[in-house]
Amino acid sequence: MRAAVYHGPEDIRVEDVPRPEVEAPGDALVRVTHTCICGSDLWPYRGVSDRDVPSRIGHEPMGIVEEVGEDVTSVEPGDRVFAPFVISCGECEFCRRGLHTSCVDGGSWDGANGGAQGEYVRAPHADGTLVRVPDRHADDEDTLRSVLPLTDVMGTGHHAAVSAGVGPGSTCVVVGDGAVGLCGVLAARRLGASRIVAVGHHADRLELAGEFGATETVLGTDHEDTGEHVAELTYGGAEHVMECVGAASSMETAVSAARPGGTVGYVGVPHGVGDDGMPMFDFFGDNVTLRGGVAPVRAYAEELLADVLGGTLDPAPIFTKTVTLENVAEGYRAMDEREALKVLVTPEH
Repeated sequence: MRAAVYHGPEDIRVEDVPRPEVEAPGDALVRVTHTCICGSDLWPYRGVSDRDVPSRIGHEPMGIVEEVGEDVTSVEPGDRVFAPFVISCGECEFCRRGLHTSCVDGGSWDGANGGAQGEYVRAPHADGTLVRVPDRHADDEDTLRSVLPLTDVMGTGHHAAVSAGVGPGSTCVVVGDGAVGLCGVLAARRLGASRIVAVGHHADRLELAGEFGATETVLGTDHEDTGEHVAELTYGGAEHVMECVGAASSMETAVSAARPGGTVGYVGVPHGVGDDGMPMFDFFGDNVTLRGGVAPVRAYAEELLADVLGGTLDPAPIFTKTVTLENVAEGYRAMDEREALKVLVTPEH
């Protein structure tokens, strides 16, 4: 089969690799029809984080089940499914608590099971990992584009909102205008927030944040201290702040924008935070709570899917470019150079 393979910074190649096979009774083999490039894929692409060379890449698959192991009961060949970015058993203590990212037998979409930017993946723990799309929606391309972000960014944005305590009538701030931050705006609106301030560095993305439900936007480059500006804008800070970037500077903005006694929900993959130091005294001095971490997307999948299929949630506009698998390197370049917000990849030629 063909799959994207990481060969080092700015070096993504599509190569012939062995097709995965069903190896255990709980496995499923999925033919990938849609996948995408994640902002976190750009960290090794830019040389910011280490990754094995060579290694298959990608973690947001959607496709058609082609084969299942004898113990699989939730899906069967021919079903349309999508999969969160982390494999989970669905049965252990942590999965039962909705913390699928801490599954005791979990895993990632790596070379052993195909890598999600490829033609096929093997899904271990198919019953605990895969989410079935009802047949009546299984071939509706517009619906599938709206479902695909549930593999990662929509669930991650939702986790930021839940961690920050967003609810009906809330005033909240979303720090970050990438795909996760924009999905965080959607999540805050879905949870009933009455005031949503979106903070970012790209005017076009903030325009989309407004379309997604942000009541106000703040272009960070226009303000010397963005956090203080947002605090003034919200009359002393917001009770609920969502940090959707992962940089030390974005965490500083988030805590500065938080009201004393408020909560910062953080989901941005940390990069540089440990090197530059966390603004812990700011959290300490104003009794600001910090909650969040890697998003247990599988825990939110069914409720978000119901809203997408019901027409009340549509994150599809985050996809601003589509490429075929053979041209996936162009998708990486476009995201890296900020020409695309998020790239959808279709393995079909």
